[in-house]
Formats: sequence, C-alpha cells, structure tokens
Amino acid sequence: MMSPNHSTPDDRPANNNFRHTPLQIIHVIGNLLRIWSVYSMYRYLSQTGASVVLFIFSCLVPSTLFFLILQKPWKGRPLTNTQVVPSLINGGITALYYILWGIGLKSCGPVRAILAEYSGAVLGVLSAVLYGRRGHIWKKVGGLVAMLASFYFLSQGWAMATHSPFSFSDSQESEGQTEHVLDLKSMIAPILAGILSALRRVIARRISLKNQLKRRLNAITIASATCFLFPVAMWDMIVGSTNVELPFSAWAFSSTILFGIILIFHVDSIAEERYS
Repeated sequence: MMSPNHSTPDDRPANNNFRHTPLQIIHVIGNLLRIWSVYSMYRYLSQTGASVVLFIFSCLVPSTLFFLILQKPWKGRPLTNTQVVPSLINGGITALYYILWGIGLKSCGPVRAILAEYSGAVLGVLSAVLYGRRGHIWKKVGGLVAMLASFYFLSQGWAMATHSPFSFSDSQESEGQTEHVLDLKSMIAPILAGILSALRRVIARRISLKNQLKRRLNAITIASATCFLFPVAMWDMIVGSTNVELPFSAWAFSSTILFGIILIFHVDSIAEERYS
C-alpha cells in the first residue's frame, strides 16, 4: 500500500516548478527594475546632454568598489592566469559594450536599445539553425525570421522611444510630437552592443564553472572595464566633450548603479545557476 507521503515520479516536476517559482519572480522583478533604470538613464542623457562615457564611468566606479568589497577576489583559492587574463580581456569588451549601449540608448531610445541588446540572441538562433540539431528546424528558422523582422520594424520607427511603462509624464510631455524615423545606421551601435553583451556572457561562462568563482571573476571584469574607461573618460572630459560639466541626478545614477549593474548581475547569476 502506497504511503500518503510518497510522491510519484509525475509529481516531481510539479514540485520542482513550484520550488523555482520564487526565483522566477525574483528574475522578473530584477529585469523590470533594470528596465526602469534604463528609462531613467535615457531621460537624464536626453534632457541634460551629458556625456555618455562620463556617465557610464561615474556609475562603474562605485559598482567596482561594491563588487571588490563584496566578492574579495584576492581571497580564497588563488585564481589562475587562464581565468584572470580572459577576465581582463572581458573587461575591455564590457567597457566597449557600455559605451555602445549608452550611445545607442541616447540616439535610438529605450525600446529600440533594449530590444537591440538582444541581437546577440539572433546569432545564437542562427548558429542553432546552421550547426545545431536538425530537430524542430522550422521553429528555429521562424524564430530567426521573427527577430530579423522586429529589428527592421524597430529601425523604421515602429515603436515609441520615449514612453515609459512606469510613468505617464512622458506621454504628456511628448503629446503632439511625432517620432523621427531611424535608419539602419542608427541601429548599428545598440546591435553591436547586444553582440558584445552576448560575447562577454559566453566568456564569463566558459572560464567560471562555479557561481562563486563567477562572482569573483566578475569583480575583476568590472574593475578592468573601469580601468579601460578611465583614459577615455578623461579624454572626453578634457577635449572630447563640448559640455565638460556632468549634471548630477541622484535617481539616474543610483538606479543605474543599483539596478542596471549590480542587481541585474546577481539576478542573472541566480537564473543561470538554477536553470542551466
């Protein structure tokens, strides 16, 4: 006779899904907060005309201090050169990603920039179509076509660039204004940023087998990205920018640091650890 507490194999997937539900909620909330920070960053850059490089650098400095103090990559098991060197290289890729991402956000608007950031997923689907298993080939091709079509429509202005899903003030400010149409050249920066974002995730995943090790290497990567951006930010402050001053906005800086850099990394790390 079966015990009341005994669970059948059919019940185990349901139990696993129930256990993962809080993590899924955390992942969704984390991404929503990150999107909120993107809209705050876009409004700040578009209204003040501040330098993208200086803004990104100002956000990376406190983020670097947070990751270094929290993770302490110099403690614990010594890291090998095969782990540290790719992390430093990944820092340069991350710095270039943030610059292109900020430029794309300022020129194309939040909606296009957010969706273009997932352009790395297009390469993933394309590689799955060409080099993956032949099962469900038409679904992969259909997904690839849908992604390419969405990017084309976005480049033609089929999305609002200023309306925020969290505030109604944007719609009141932009009432009576028509959105300008962007060509494909304007989408190059955010699309390249999306490809670099996918590349830095692949590198981080290849050199870190454990989540704790990934966090230590991420501290090195962010510190390396800050160092790469330092001479660019100084050059932009001295000769490259017409407006040397960087207006301060507590919410724009704090939301980008907390939600756009720190929180989203931990949320994605939890998701990769649980669902990989």
